[in-house]
Amino acid sequence: MRQADEATRKKILNRLKRARGQLDAVINAVEGEGNCRDVVTQLAAVSTALDRAGFAIVSTAMQYCLIDPEQTAETEDGLTVEELEKLFLSLS
Repeated sequence: MRQADEATRKKILNRLKRARGQLDAVINAVEGEGNCRDVVTQLAAVSTALDRAGFAIVSTAMQYCLIDPEQTAETEDGLTVEELEKLFLSLS
């Protein structure tokens, strides 16, 4: 994601770090025989945070990573529309 602007990258990293923190809470609750309601609530929060981060990454890819159809040389990070669509659908 080196082509994304710094604000976008920071936003995505914050979402991922939030998900990591929530996942740690789930793990701690399971290890400590936590309340089922709390475990499921935190797990749902992890899932939502990861989904939002994934959609933000795909959105960024739509802006920065698509291969210009006019270009003949593909870049290492470039994605075709088909590849981007496949990545997007993998999130659902």
